[in-house]
Amino acid sequence: MKTKLILGAALGLVLAAPAFAGGTLNLYTWSDSISPDLIKKFEEKTGITVNVDGFNSNEDALTKLQAGSSGYDVVTPSQHFVKIMIEQGLLEDIDAKDMPAFAQVDDKWKNQWWDPTSEYSIPLAYGTAGFTVNRDLYKGPVDSWSVFFTPGAELKGKIADLAAPDEVVGAAELFLGVPFCSEDKAEMKKVYDLLKAQKPDVAAYSSDNIENRIGSGEVAAHFWWDGNSLKTRRDGANIEYAMPKEGLVGWLDSFVVPKGAANVEAAKAFIDFMSEEENATVQYNYYAHSSPVKIDLAKADYTPENAPELFPTVPVTFSQACSPAAQDLVTKVWTDLLK
Repeated sequence: MKTKLILGAALGLVLAAPAFAGGTLNLYTWSDSISPDLIKKFEEKTGITVNVDGFNSNEDALTKLQAGSSGYDVVTPSQHFVKIMIEQGLLEDIDAKDMPAFAQVDDKWKNQWWDPTSEYSIPLAYGTAGFTVNRDLYKGPVDSWSVFFTPGAELKGKIADLAAPDEVVGAAELFLGVPFCSEDKAEMKKVYDLLKAQKPDVAAYSSDNIENRIGSGEVAAHFWWDGNSLKTRRDGANIEYAMPKEGLVGWLDSFVVPKGAANVEAAKAFIDFMSEEENATVQYNYYAHSSPVKIDLAKADYTPENAPELFPTVPVTFSQACSPAAQDLVTKVWTDLLK
């Protein structure tokens, strides 16, 4: 861990620089993903005012950056979208490998395929996408994606999917044995046919308000993320995160800085701050997703015993950055599905 003295020195330098553009830092993160206590702590430490805006899909984040002049200084896309953003010239080269934060990253997440030279990104959190069931409404097994994609009587009309195709299509591919990012139209037709057959049983395609929808029993099964399901269960909902034998869809979100950001140095100071062991532990306990940076395990709230959602017992396949041809097929599957 880089000590507070080192971070403090770095902050002293950047506070003296004009790069803070009025002393504000604008974050665009997954909704409700950053600990409010850490935002407050950073503001008090630096005098910088932090504004937080939320997104609910990688597609939304990408579209915002593609439009240009987003006004954001830090964004937290998933791994395959980091690669896309790098390839499209949407990110600042922040020399991530030379930042104090990089020393805190577990070696297995360094120099990965989405940022092989570790110039653009510092990992924030990782986990899985799967489905959660309400055990007051559904009593059956949750050991296969067939429960979700080909529902029986208990789940008919009581399923909800996410509003974007990214992980839903990936899960369908896992179930069908179709490779991620397939350019085979016949294979992607199988994915479409599966989702089309499921559609009459889907009560909502939504990435908002999931905890209330599944926790209250409005639906009996919802496509969701591991840590979100964990927190809702710990809040008292009688729900279970499935471990399908075909596997789960993996993701890793990272801090990146959009091209043209007004406060690059302040953004880097925030990323370093969030990656300090003490702060990363607070973030882990708040967000309830696995940490790719060092945390204090003695102060960590979640273990395999009390948080099985975070410790999968089935294979995890991470989403890939698809070729344009493959991505066009994913988009077509989803567009035709929602017609």
